[in-house]
Formats: sequence, structure tokens, C-alpha cells
Amino acid sequence: MLDDLRCVRYEKRGHVAYVTLDRPHVLNATDLRTHAELARVWDDFEADDDLWVGVLTGAGERSFSVGQDLKELAGRDERGTPPATFGSRGKPGWPRLTERFSLFKPLIARVNGYALGGGFELAMACDIVIAAEHAEFALTEARLGLVAGAGGVFRLTRQAPFRVAMGHLLTGRRMTAARAYELGLVNEVVPAHRLDACLDGWLEDVLSCAPLALRAAKEAATVSAGLPLERAFATRYVWEERRMVSRDAVEGPRAFVEKRPPKWTGT
Repeated sequence: MLDDLRCVRYEKRGHVAYVTLDRPHVLNATDLRTHAELARVWDDFEADDDLWVGVLTGAGERSFSVGQDLKELAGRDERGTPPATFGSRGKPGWPRLTERFSLFKPLIARVNGYALGGGFELAMACDIVIAAEHAEFALTEARLGLVAGAGGVFRLTRQAPFRVAMGHLLTGRRMTAARAYELGLVNEVVPAHRLDACLDGWLEDVLSCAPLALRAAKEAATVSAGLPLERAFATRYVWEERRMVSRDAVEGPRAFVEKRPPKWTGT
């Protein structure tokens, strides 16, 4: 366990890692320290083979995250810090979650309020998104003279219809959780008091699957997303190569024949 985290809470419960942005007094805005701490957390999550799935959320009931800490950004600008563009290379916390393209363990975003700017970008970098009814999503950077440089420009145009995505990118307009669900950006929307029960249901279903099969499926889906179908079939997938020779690949069919729940080991 990482003991000196101040901006992030990191808990391991069974095979689940719970990562909580813990700055509720600023609606879980992410400053440089937060990013540095998150990098250590994601490194640990990825390296710990006993962790099969991660949950990302924000402290409190008002906000998942409102993105970049603008007071800190304004201070850096006053000190003459060079301007930044897409990505986090060379900055604290690199590679940030939005650029961890080889992190193939499944991630669930539990959105409990505002997911604005970088907060929305973090949610889009997860695989499953559940949201409370009062949640709001937006990429507001253009209204601040900024750009959604943590992948929002790229992910929103891939995850939502292009013209709809452009409408939000070019106005900074917010969307409700219900609208995000309609667009396929959110998997499920529930009343706030049912958010944890909803999360538990998703976790139960994810954990019923073999962990290597999950990583193989995520790797194949993300790596092949921009490939022609014929090339997708012919591409090498590292986690699929591990899955197909794993004990779990034998355990699943055996458990089915023996009419018992499978006992996954991740090996």
C-alpha cells in the first residue's frame, strides 16, 4: 500500500482496486501532486496481479472531478511556465491514465457529480462508466482558452457521433447523465442513493469472468479499433497469447461441464 498519498485514496479489497480523487474542497480538481500520486497508484495497480479490476471515483457527492486545478495553472502561467499542449509527457504523473494505452485491466468510472474538463477525460479513459442521475459531463476547455488536451478532443469524437461531439467541443456545453447515456458515453444511470449498489452489480459481473480473458478482450478491442477487420484478426495480442495457454482457459469449460462455478486464478 502507498502510505504517503494526500490527494488520492487507494484501497485494495479482494481483487478490486478503489481509486478516489480526494480533494472535495475543490470538487476534486487535479493539481500536479494529484497527477504524480495517481501515476504511482496506476503503476501499483498494473503490477499487482491480484488486482483484476479498478474503480475510479471522486470524494464526496458533488463531483467526480472538474479537471485541472485552474488556480494552480494560473500561478504557473504567472511564473512563466511554458505552455502545454496534448498529452502529459514531461509533466508530473506521466503517463497519466488518459495515455496508459497498454493498461488492459478493466476500469470502471463511478461518476457521482460533475465530470468536467479533465474529469470527463478521465471517465472516457475508463471502460465502463456508471453515473448518478445528477451527474453532468462537459469539455469546457474552449471557454477558458484551452483545449481538451488529455484526450478529450480525440476520445469524444470516437465515442460519440462526430457532429454531436463537435457541438460540445465547440461550445463547452454540458450534457446530463441521461443524455450521456443516450449517446453511449455512460453504461448505466441510477439515482444517487443507488450508485454504490449499481457499482457492486457491475463488479460482481466483471469478477465472474476470468481476469486474463478480460485483459485479452480489452487489449484486442482497443488495439484493433482502427484496423481493417482482416488485419484485426491477424494482429498479435500479447494478453490473448497468455490467456489461451492459461489454466483459467481450461478451468472455464471444465467448470461448465461439472456444473459448478469456475475458480479463477489469473494464471
